Amino acid sequence: MTKYLMKTLLACCSVLALTACSRGTEEAASAPSAESRDGLNRPNIVLIIADDLGWNDIGAYGLEGVETPNIDNLATQGVKFELAFLAASSCSPSRASIITGRYPHNTGAEQLHWPLPADSSTFVQYLGDAGYYTAAAGKWHLGDDIRHHFDDIFDKSAANRSISNDSETATVEVANDVPINDGSGAQAWVSTLRDRPRDKPFFVWFAADDPHRPYVGGTLSSPTRSEQITVPPSLPDTVVVRQDLALYFDEVRRLDAYVGGVLAELKAQDVFDNTVVLFISDNGRPFPRAKGTLYDDGVRTPLIVSWPSVVSGNTRSESLVSTVDIAPTLLELAGVSPIPQLDGHSFSQIIADPSLQIRDYAFSERAWHDYEDHIRSVRSSCCRLVVNSYRDLPLTPPADAMTSPTFAEIRRLRDAGALTDVQSRIFDSPRQSEEFYDLRQDPDEFTNLIDDARYKDLINQHRRALQDWSLATNDYQPSVRTPDEFSRETGEPLPNRRFPRPSKLDTYGTSGEY
Repeated sequence: MTKYLMKTLLACCSVLALTACSRGTEEAASAPSAESRDGLNRPNIVLIIADDLGWNDIGAYGLEGVETPNIDNLATQGVKFELAFLAASSCSPSRASIITGRYPHNTGAEQLHWPLPADSSTFVQYLGDAGYYTAAAGKWHLGDDIRHHFDDIFDKSAANRSISNDSETATVEVANDVPINDGSGAQAWVSTLRDRPRDKPFFVWFAADDPHRPYVGGTLSSPTRSEQITVPPSLPDTVVVRQDLALYFDEVRRLDAYVGGVLAELKAQDVFDNTVVLFISDNGRPFPRAKGTLYDDGVRTPLIVSWPSVVSGNTRSESLVSTVDIAPTLLELAGVSPIPQLDGHSFSQIIADPSLQIRDYAFSERAWHDYEDHIRSVRSSCCRLVVNSYRDLPLTPPADAMTSPTFAEIRRLRDAGALTDVQSRIFDSPRQSEEFYDLRQDPDEFTNLIDDARYKDLINQHRRALQDWSLATNDYQPSVRTPDEFSRETGEPLPNRRFPRPSKLDTYGTSGEY
């Protein structure tokens, strides 16, 4: 059956996808209609989204000292994408982009907490129309107007499942008997699988709240020790920062345990082999110079795809992919015609043949996230160009990172003149209008090469790619700035703070360019 499905996947995908989308363009590839997949056992689909997980903060992507055995095991059973990138470095805009297959500026929800407009098309809606049972469990963060695209939604705040999360101190048992002090948002994942209709293929959107801030002690019975932590050079290596990172990794490990629970349930139901499991994060870790930036630490994501009946295990791909590519990919694997106006390309062929390429560049954007900003980035396999539209604004981390012990430590060291140049850059104003990094030589993106004559041709190639993308996707710079709602020094809310935030339509009278 494995060889048969592999041949079928290649036959359905290779001609349609690669001939319809030339490399370096942003036009969506056509997918086969549902009729072209008649007679096949359509796969179930599980999409697991971590919240604020750094791309290399799991063992499969190089993490040392902290164990994530369940996610690592998933990687050994499928394809691990080494160069997967998010369309946004901000929670809800990233999720809105994933579910619509569109870049954030085309979703009407490019700012944090803006809900998706009522006229949004999502791949979930199309899966449901094609006969899939669809459910979401955990963090929602997409607004009320697309809830009807799912058959069932089990929000993390609802206590309507077999595991209640109306108490932050509730303890549950999941895979590997890891006791959890639960604020994970993942309590209903396994029960959603157990209670699903058994006469349909299913799609589930499992969105964790881990490892999003705030952090508390006692998350795990055997907490992460600070000496296990490797502190990135963008942060000061102090006791306070190590303790903060240890609490972050406690939540990473709790997330891993819940992933293990999902995999165990799929196997118990004997559906694991014909289930496509995708694991991703919505943006980088919630620390300075990560979440909210368009560097790798902000927009590079782990992307693992498992489908045992089709995909060989222990496979890796260095092909560039973007999270706008997830929607057309899942629709194609399900044999469903694509949504009109998708911005992404299906990468289903890469699942079958990891050496194939579907794009030369991945594009990311940053808009308002607690603080105003407007940044664009283009990433190739070797380099990154960043364009800062609002040079006068510093690269302030999101408010949750601003109120963290780590940022308090950074402020203390700043006032003492004890930060390194890299660690102090989050306070720089004005910023340079352009930044260019060679990640082959500088994986941390610390050395800006924008004025280096040796890189002139590469810089211009990336500039042209970004300009072409901007025109092709109708990108724009807003005509007005959205005010900050938090202090850029302390992260505390300002008097104009409104929550829940009104929609883009209510704020600016449009869901498009403003």
